[in-house]
Amino acid sequence: MPEPTIHTGTYKLFPSPRNAHRTVFLHEVFVPHPYALIDLPSFRFKGRYSLFAAYRLADGKHGQLVTFDLEAEAQRFEREFVPD
Repeated sequence: MPEPTIHTGTYKLFPSPRNAHRTVFLHEVFVPHPYALIDLPSFRFKGRYSLFAAYRLADGKHGQLVTFDLEAEAQRFEREFVPD
Protein backbone atom coordinates (compact mmCIF):
# COMPACT_ATOMS: atom_id res chain seq x y z
CA MET A 1 0.00 0.00 0.00
CA PRO A 2 1.45 3.42 -0.90
CA GLU A 3 2.63 5.78 1.79
CA PRO A 4 0.32 8.71 2.51
CA THR A 5 1.15 12.07 0.97
CA ILE A 6 2.64 14.63 3.36
CA HIS A 7 1.60 18.27 2.95
CA THR A 8 3.86 20.94 4.40
CA GLY A 9 3.33 24.62 3.82
CA THR A 10 5.91 24.50 1.04
CA TYR A 11 5.79 21.01 -0.48
CA LYS A 12 3.54 18.09 -1.31
CA LEU A 13 5.75 15.08 -0.48
CA PHE A 14 5.67 11.43 -1.41
CA PRO A 15 7.96 9.31 0.84
CA SER A 16 10.48 6.95 -0.67
CA PRO A 17 9.78 3.32 0.27
CA ARG A 18 13.52 2.95 1.02
CA ASN A 19 13.48 5.52 3.83
CA ALA A 20 14.72 4.17 7.15
CA HIS A 21 13.21 7.27 8.80
CA ARG A 22 9.87 8.46 7.46
CA THR A 23 10.21 11.90 9.01
CA VAL A 24 10.56 15.35 7.47
CA PHE A 25 13.63 16.68 9.28
CA LEU A 26 14.41 20.36 9.87
CA HIS A 27 17.20 20.78 7.30
CA GLU A 28 16.09 20.35 3.68
CA VAL A 29 17.67 20.34 0.25
CA PHE A 30 15.43 20.52 -2.81
CA VAL A 31 16.88 18.72 -5.84
CA PRO A 32 15.13 20.02 -8.99
CA HIS A 33 15.78 16.75 -10.85
CA PRO A 34 12.78 14.45 -10.30
CA TYR A 35 14.41 11.44 -11.98
CA ALA A 36 17.96 11.74 -10.63
CA LEU A 37 19.18 8.72 -8.68
CA ILE A 38 20.07 9.75 -5.15
CA ASP A 39 22.00 7.08 -3.27
CA LEU A 40 21.96 8.48 0.25
CA PRO A 41 23.62 5.48 1.98
CA SER A 42 26.74 6.03 -0.15
CA PHE A 43 27.29 9.38 1.61
CA ARG A 44 27.67 7.55 4.96
CA PHE A 45 25.91 10.25 6.97
CA LYS A 46 26.14 10.01 10.74
CA GLY A 47 22.69 11.47 11.41
CA ARG A 48 19.22 10.60 10.19
CA TYR A 49 17.92 11.56 6.76
CA SER A 50 14.95 10.93 4.49
CA LEU A 51 14.11 11.25 0.80
CA PHE A 52 10.85 12.32 -0.81
CA ALA A 53 9.52 12.89 -4.29
CA ALA A 54 8.41 16.50 -4.05
CA TYR A 55 6.10 19.01 -5.67
CA ARG A 56 7.02 22.59 -4.72
CA LEU A 57 3.78 24.50 -4.26
CA ALA A 58 5.21 28.00 -4.82
CA ASP A 59 6.20 27.43 -8.44
CA GLY A 60 4.79 24.01 -9.36
CA LYS A 61 8.28 22.51 -9.75
CA HIS A 62 8.73 18.74 -9.43
CA GLY A 63 11.87 17.33 -7.86
CA GLN A 64 13.11 15.51 -4.79
CA LEU A 65 13.47 16.71 -1.23
CA VAL A 66 16.19 15.33 1.00
CA THR A 67 15.82 16.19 4.67
CA PHE A 68 18.47 15.89 7.36
CA ASP A 69 18.63 15.81 11.13
CA LEU A 70 22.02 17.57 11.07
CA GLU A 71 22.59 20.89 9.29
CA ALA A 72 26.23 20.05 8.46
CA GLU A 73 25.12 16.98 6.52
CA ALA A 74 22.60 19.02 4.51
CA GLN A 75 25.39 21.42 3.59
CA ARG A 76 27.69 18.52 2.68
CA PHE A 77 25.00 16.97 0.47
CA GLU A 78 24.52 20.30 -1.35
CA ARG A 79 28.26 20.51 -1.99
CA GLU A 80 28.85 16.90 -3.05
CA PHE A 81 25.70 15.76 -4.86
CA VAL A 82 25.97 15.74 -8.65
CA PRO A 83 22.84 14.66 -10.57
CA ASP A 84 23.40 11.85 -13.05
